[in-house]
Amino acid sequence: MDFDLPDDVRAMKKKAREFAVREFTPEIAAKFDEEENYPDDIRRKAFSEGYIDMSNPWGMLVAMEEFCRVDAGLGLSAIVPAFGSEVVMLFGSEEQKKNYLEPVMRGEKISGFAITDSGAGSDVAGISATLQKVDGGDYLLNGQKTFITNGAIADHFYLLARSSPAMPDKRHRGLTMVVVESRMEGFRATQLKGKLGMRATNTAELTFNNVRIPAANVIGEEGRAFYYVMTFFNISRIYVAAQALGIAQGALDRLKSYIASLKASGRPIASLESTQFLVAEVASRVEAARLLTYRAASYLFKFNPDPVATSIAKYYAAETATYAVTRVLEFMGADGITTDLERAYRDAKIMEIWEGTSEVEKLIIARMIDQREDAR
Repeated sequence: MDFDLPDDVRAMKKKAREFAVREFTPEIAAKFDEEENYPDDIRRKAFSEGYIDMSNPWGMLVAMEEFCRVDAGLGLSAIVPAFGSEVVMLFGSEEQKKNYLEPVMRGEKISGFAITDSGAGSDVAGISATLQKVDGGDYLLNGQKTFITNGAIADHFYLLARSSPAMPDKRHRGLTMVVVESRMEGFRATQLKGKLGMRATNTAELTFNNVRIPAANVIGEEGRAFYYVMTFFNISRIYVAAQALGIAQGALDRLKSYIASLKASGRPIASLESTQFLVAEVASRVEAARLLTYRAASYLFKFNPDPVATSIAKYYAAETATYAVTRVLEFMGADGITTDLERAYRDAKIMEIWEGTSEVEKLIIARMIDQREDAR
């Protein structure tokens, strides 16, 4: 078993680190967080330097980690323009790939992934947005989606809606995914501001009022999209784990830098031993999160994803991000809340919420472990 990254992945990791340090300056990071504007110039630079490339998933993973190590809001904004594209890549038609996937991967367009309904939350099968078939085989889309990343800037969305009534014991059936273009009549996006964290990313509420969706925009088979979404989550949760890992590593970086500054300035450190314990505790959790994330990624990138490994990585890395930033912030006190660590504290919490809350991940882990035990 080899725990070392290949040379090309390590080179990408180093390159991404240098990009983030160069582009995500403290002034720029603070500006986009305060103004809650999307950093499109950074997105374009990230595309031009090859960080968004689905043919190189390890490169994207370590780039996400290193970007979020410097600043999570800008880091996610740089990578997220292709959000949801895996669904079209895996289940879309050749025409859909040409019209929607390829322009995104060339950096010409931005995609979004519209799953969450305001009344459903983590319950994917409980969504209320509807698709009704009309004349000519097209559909009318009605409903709302909320907390949609890229909501007010995306050119199109991969959207989940109910195309047939839910059966009490089979609620996951009857869900269909379609491509919705933001220019379609009846579509409206309202940007959500005042978020706890990740304010450099664009988040919006989407409203659909009799939006006509061509039959050609149905992704895969009608009624089977629940499985497509679950497949996507097995991919995206690993990238969220990498985001969380980056935040946690960034907190450790700031802790070590702060301790060094205290020593250099001659300021007292209350207890050298307890300080060393703190460094060891945070570093141990960061390293454990890294191993879990890379392990889950290794299964996925060999086309053999393990949902348990994925959920463990996402759950543990997310909890580690919050733990690391909280402990470091407590140690730094007033010196911490007046630095970018305050922003990292806000950014870390969302890791426990999106792409499946920590509670959802724990349910998946427990249920699938039980299933595996029963199968023995």
